[in-house]
Amino acid sequence: MILTIEQFDIDLFLTIHRGLSSGFLDWLMPLLRNPFFWCPLYLFIIIFCFREYKKKGWLIIGMLLLTFGIGDMFASKVIKPFAMRIRPCNEYTLRDLIIHRVPCGSGYSFPSIHATNHFAIAVFLILIFYKRWKPILPLGLLWAFMICLAQIYVGVHYPVDTIAGAFLGTTIGCFTYLLYKKTESFI
Repeated sequence: MILTIEQFDIDLFLTIHRGLSSGFLDWLMPLLRNPFFWCPLYLFIIIFCFREYKKKGWLIIGMLLLTFGIGDMFASKVIKPFAMRIRPCNEYTLRDLIIHRVPCGSGYSFPSIHATNHFAIAVFLILIFYKRWKPILPLGLLWAFMICLAQIYVGVHYPVDTIAGAFLGTTIGCFTYLLYKKTESFI
């Protein structure tokens, strides 16, 4: 069973990594996974929270930082050292099939920290703003999904890595939203 899942994961990885290959995606996908590319969005979120929510804006931004910190710490310091899964771009058996679009890195692959962090942030923001602005649901999920897809496309993560990261991030986003709800009454 495990071998079947692992083979499916490798096959799906190669379908995305090699099968979707195009000049446009070779340009776009490395950008989507680059945190600096999203700086204008992050700046907008910060300014929006401060302007629209005043004191609660500080709490929202603080909880966003906590959400990011929990996701990053839990994925990189707790799960990755335990799972020790080699990145596809470092996998010896795939060396002739990998298209090197970005530097591979030496860390482990499972779970994807990008997927964890972006799903955690997206879910937290969705839960905060959904009542006021419904389009955040599809936009937030699309944003996080595109970053996950980019991780696979550039060859640094398997699909299962990003799926696990998405589930972990979703859980963390829900958890920090509950913390936010408990804390917001004090402001």
